[in-house]
Amino acid sequence: MTVSMPMSASGAVVLVAALCVAPMVVAQSRASSPSVKGATSAVGGEAPTLSVVEWLQRMHTASRQRSYAGTFVVSAAGGNLSSARIWHVCEGDLQFERVEVLSGPPRSTFRRNNHVMTFLPETKIVKSEKRENLELFPNLLGAPDSAIGNYYGARVVGKDRVAGFDADVVQLEPRDGLRFGYRIWSERRSGLVVKLQTLDGENRVIEQSAFSELQLDAPVKAQALAQMMASTAGYKVEKSELERSTPLKEGWDLRAPIAGFKPVSCYRRAMGAAAGGEQGHTMQWIFSDGLATVSLFVEPYDAKRQPREVLLALGATYTLTRKLTNKDGDWWLTAVGEVPPQTLDGFAQSLVRAR
Repeated sequence: MTVSMPMSASGAVVLVAALCVAPMVVAQSRASSPSVKGATSAVGGEAPTLSVVEWLQRMHTASRQRSYAGTFVVSAAGGNLSSARIWHVCEGDLQFERVEVLSGPPRSTFRRNNHVMTFLPETKIVKSEKRENLELFPNLLGAPDSAIGNYYGARVVGKDRVAGFDADVVQLEPRDGLRFGYRIWSERRSGLVVKLQTLDGENRVIEQSAFSELQLDAPVKAQALAQMMASTAGYKVEKSELERSTPLKEGWDLRAPIAGFKPVSCYRRAMGAAAGGEQGHTMQWIFSDGLATVSLFVEPYDAKRQPREVLLALGATYTLTRKLTNKDGDWWLTAVGEVPPQTLDGFAQSLVRAR
C-alpha cells in the first residue's frame, strides 16, 4: 500500500491557512526555536483576548474568505528547505487553489473545493481524487467544537511581522501528551495564518512553515485556475477510487476512544491483487481533534510487501506500522498522523477486529 502522507511534516507540510498543499512542499529542515520575546515590537495595539475556539474560528474564517497569492516555505528537523508558489481564490462557496512546487521534482496541484488534481510533468500523469478531509489548518469541520478547549489552551505570546504583515503570535498549548503544541502567527486584520510552528512536549520547534512573500486580496481568477485544471491534454489521468464505508462494515472498532480524537470518515480503497490473485482492499479510518489528524490504514498482511514493523518520524508527522493477528488471519496496520508516537501507539493498541 502506498500511504498518502498528511501535509504537515513527513515530507509534507501542515496546511497553513487552508492551503491544501500536502503532497507538494516536501521538507525536512531543522528549525531552531525563535525567541518570541524578540518578536514584540512591530505591531501597535493589543491583541484581542479570545478563547482557543474563538482564535481557531477567526483563522478558519479568514482562510475561506480571503484570496491571496504568495510563496510558502517549509522547514523541519533534518536540514532541508522546500517552497511552493500558491494562488488561492474564494468566490462564494467556491474555493480554488493552484500550488507550484519550487524545489524537488516539478509538480502542480489544483484544488476545486474537495476535488484535487496533481500534475506530474516528468511522467505525464495527472492524479485525480476527491478529498473530504483536506488536512487544513485549523482542521475544523464546520463550526469549531467547543471540546477543543478541553485539549488545548490559547494565549497571546507576542507580536511580529511576517512577509510584511503585522501578526499576533498565539500559542496553542496541549493539555496532555497526546498532541503537539502550535505557535501561530495570525495576520492582524484578517486572522489569516501566515506562519505556523509545531512544538514538541519540551516546547522545541519540530516543524515550521510560513509565507516568505504574500499578497492579500490578490487578483486571482477562479475561471483561469479552472481552465488550467482542465488542461490534461498529453497526460494520463489516474483516478483514485475511494468507496465510502464504515469501520464496522469493514470489521474494525476501537476498544476505547483516544481522548479528543473523533472519527471523521472511513473509506475502502482498492489495492493490488492479494495472494491467490484476488483483489485486495485497504480501509482508511480518519480521526481529528480539530487540529491534528490521524489516519489508520488496515489491509491484509503480506510478508513479501510488509517485512517489518517500524516507527518513522518526518518533521511533525509520525508513521507506525504493526502486524495485527486475529482469529480470522493477519492484518497490517499503518498509522500516520501529526501527533506524538504514543498517540499512534494508543490507536494501535485499541484497534480490534469487530467480527
